[in-house]
Amino acid sequence: DEIPTVVGIFSAFGLVFSVSLFAWICCQRKSSKSNKTPPYKFVHVLKGVDIYPENLNSKKKFGADDKNEAKNKSAMPKNSLHLDLEKRDLNGNFPKTTTKMQSSPDLENSSPKHFAERKKDSVSPDSLKSIASLSSEDKQDKLGTLFFSLEYNFEKKAFVVNIKEARGLPAMDEQSMTSDPYIKMTILPEKKHKVKTRVLRKTLDPAFDETFTFYGIPYSQIQDLTLHFMVLSFDRFSRDDVIGEVLIPLTGIELSEGRLLMDREIIKRNVRKSSGRGELLVSLCYQSTTNTLTVVVLKARHLPKSDVSGLSDPYVKVNLYHAKKRISKKKTHVKKCTPNAVFNELFVFDIPCEGLDDISIEFLVLDSDRGSRNEVIGRLTLGSSAEGTGGEHWKEICEYPRRQIAKWHMLCDG
Repeated sequence: DEIPTVVGIFSAFGLVFSVSLFAWICCQRKSSKSNKTPPYKFVHVLKGVDIYPENLNSKKKFGADDKNEAKNKSAMPKNSLHLDLEKRDLNGNFPKTTTKMQSSPDLENSSPKHFAERKKDSVSPDSLKSIASLSSEDKQDKLGTLFFSLEYNFEKKAFVVNIKEARGLPAMDEQSMTSDPYIKMTILPEKKHKVKTRVLRKTLDPAFDETFTFYGIPYSQIQDLTLHFMVLSFDRFSRDDVIGEVLIPLTGIELSEGRLLMDREIIKRNVRKSSGRGELLVSLCYQSTTNTLTVVVLKARHLPKSDVSGLSDPYVKVNLYHAKKRISKKKTHVKKCTPNAVFNELFVFDIPCEGLDDISIEFLVLDSDRGSRNEVIGRLTLGSSAEGTGGEHWKEICEYPRRQIAKWHMLCDG
């Protein structure tokens, strides 16, 4: 009887010791993890694009109301953590050699506000006089200035674009007399790289300071590229407002000696009018026995360029309306880089009422853009109240049921 008792006592002591040791190891691991701080807030990688944070303070508010905070920040030495992250190689190591800069190193450590002030210092007195003599109409036409920097990293074989700030933007919101700006950038002509900055709320002088790194671009091809900056204002309830654009051909720009600081005036976007929206070929058939409407989106031709590249990625969105209320929607596949798209896609809609009196159908031709909201290239509406070819086509469908009728239609403004 004594042997089982002794064995039980030793087993209990062993169990208590094992549990205590396991709890001690867990506490040590937890304390060691809490002492470690991550070197940066986040690194977002999307299609070969690294987007680094502006700083490590997630509570910072951007906009025109943070002038006092910006002054206090400029008086303190800026942490070089953001710069060190940008200088890492593909393995995450820091290179021993430093690249030669075309501009003063102090420019990198200065705030966007200081950057703009140094650009103002270089303005000649004659140019100041010419600016002061601008008429009120010319001032209204001014869309602001975009400040950015370009650099090529030979170790990573990467093209680096830093969007610093924009100054003097027009107010797109008439009530608050301000804007919610952000910038969408595309590398032309192939449009393979599309990125955008974050939205800064209620400011006409947004300081983005966002760096985009594009890997896999040989330095020999830089001269053949063009940068397209689209400046927009975010709108929560409708399509974003286009403020303007900046086009930078890289021909003749030398980046072998380091970072190059640049600024360009934002110009009005160059788009075609409604007369050049293109055409859409659609075929419709009303089945009175099954009370269904068959819609075939066949082709689109002569679509206008949605941006300066001259190429669009069109697709068609089909909306069915009953008494001005949308009851169903369909869309085609995206056709890459073509102004003359062939879709050949069929959709069948169930009609909730007898006949087509209160029914209308809307075709929206859009340009697919992963960087932001898709832009409407053109619009077509077919129904009893539609004008022109849209009304004629709808009348034929009603008069000749069970017959597939196809027609070309001119697209109007979206």
